[in-house]
Amino acid sequence: MSVEKLIFDLSKSVVEELYGVDIADGQIQINKTRKDFDGDLTLVVFPLLKISKKGPEQTAEEIGEKIVNSNDSIVERFNVVKGFLNFSVKSSIWLKELNKWLNEEEFGQTKTSSGKTIMVEYSSPNTNKPLHLGHLRNNFLGYSVSEILKANGHHVIKTQIINDRGIHICKSMLAWQLSGKEETPESSGIKGDHLIGKYYVAFDKSYKEEVAALIESGMDKETAEKSTKILVQAQEMLQKWEAGDEEVRALWKKMNGWVYEGFAVTYKNMGVDFDSLYYESDTYLIGKEVVEEGLSKGAFYKKEDGSVWCDLSSEKMDDKLLLRGDGTSVYMTQDIGTALLRYKDNPSLSALIYTVGNEQNHHFKVLFAILIKLGYEWAKECYHLSYGMVELPKGMGRMKSREGTVVDADDLMSSLTNDAKEATLERSQIEDLSTEEQNELFRTIGMGGLKYFLLKVDPKKKMIFNPAESIELNGNTGPFIQYTFARTQSILRSVKGFKKEVDSEVELFPIEQELIIAIGDFSATIKEAGENYSPALIANYVYELAKTYNSFYQSISIFKEEDENKKQVRIALSYQVGEVIKSGMKLLGINVPDRM
Repeated sequence: MSVEKLIFDLSKSVVEELYGVDIADGQIQINKTRKDFDGDLTLVVFPLLKISKKGPEQTAEEIGEKIVNSNDSIVERFNVVKGFLNFSVKSSIWLKELNKWLNEEEFGQTKTSSGKTIMVEYSSPNTNKPLHLGHLRNNFLGYSVSEILKANGHHVIKTQIINDRGIHICKSMLAWQLSGKEETPESSGIKGDHLIGKYYVAFDKSYKEEVAALIESGMDKETAEKSTKILVQAQEMLQKWEAGDEEVRALWKKMNGWVYEGFAVTYKNMGVDFDSLYYESDTYLIGKEVVEEGLSKGAFYKKEDGSVWCDLSSEKMDDKLLLRGDGTSVYMTQDIGTALLRYKDNPSLSALIYTVGNEQNHHFKVLFAILIKLGYEWAKECYHLSYGMVELPKGMGRMKSREGTVVDADDLMSSLTNDAKEATLERSQIEDLSTEEQNELFRTIGMGGLKYFLLKVDPKKKMIFNPAESIELNGNTGPFIQYTFARTQSILRSVKGFKKEVDSEVELFPIEQELIIAIGDFSATIKEAGENYSPALIANYVYELAKTYNSFYQSISIFKEEDENKKQVRIALSYQVGEVIKSGMKLLGINVPDRM
């Protein structure tokens, strides 16, 4: 039983005894005491005033006196601030809690299954270009949310939809056909997804040159943009693809294969993975079948040009196009098919979470509304995990992949690893590590800085990513937390015969008790992060814990302490803080090094 539950039960029984009434659990509100007040836990007295028929201060004083003077009270002292009764819990109680935590596997995480299966979609790239900075936030967010949900006892399926068809894919294919000269990843030494991205950029360049020439010849801009030879060729290629043309399909498979090999390398470097994959080239066909079926049942309507639409006026949204007049599908068609296939493959799904940027907020409102209109009740459990876009500080480039100025994910990860290498070599003595161990350390620090920086911000907020700031050793950064973990491990390496048990009668300094309380908040933080799909809650919790530990480390001696029991408490605190940091960072997909 947690200390908070002990205080809750004690407060409830004392209130009932004092005022002679039975009260509901909801009337007892226990919170953490605010940092600017003395105390560990706080009873909010205001909901009890109708029962006490007295003012808030007098009610709080009565309850506090009764609790402190009760037999075997766990409360050492109390103070009253208006309608808030602040309790200071005895050191022995906190140390007994620490003893429990020291021997608890996967401390803070739910040990029993919730019985729920949750699918989390993230990444979902197009196969015409490499992954970029925005994909990094997407992947790290989706992966971390998956790990946090697992820590809350849910069965999680990590998935993605690969957007492997459409006009954008044909643009890369056509540009390669026209100017590629049979270039391959092997012949060029260029990673597959980067090679295809190169031809996507080449198409855009040729297209713009043609548009400019047509405008120069006297054509208006709108007509010119639709009339370029290269765009018409790309559209013809798409029609051939949809018709199953063998030559076009063979080229499509070959070039997509290059991209998948490139993506696999990027995902490995990111440290993310997937349990299942879906392809738009499969799911759009299912979507078309569902739309046709919905049309026959009256869920949709057809316009004179043959296009199929969904009436969303009752949902106060504009009608949505589902099939064009020529029978070709749109993105919504594919997403309908993907959702149905996922629930068919996993009938026990409790929820489906889409990790997609906030520019698609309306798209998902429409998708869920259409699925509900089709009679799929499970659509009410679909959730769009919307996140803000990532921008760079002014002067550091823009993110326009068609123009070839994208902030490439591979380049960014490599750059940060190199920056971490330079910074580490300047401040650390690591000559005794092998070259392989050093390289792994640099990568751990660089990727830790990158992931932490992108995850510490609330997902809903737009953010500015500063590469240099992300690997700084001070402040709210991944390397600061990693360094704190390394510090705990350094202490443990200096200990012989550390036992995971301490004397509960040791008198604690305030900073030691504050550290124990902070450790105890880990479980509630995991729960809250799971409920809100927010890795930022974990990230900032671990940062605050690391800050508290460093204050403890700097203000209280460990190995110079003559009292062996006090020394063991401080070593145990170092051990448990290290375990929580490691576990918390793992939920963010971040590794922590034993030394830095």
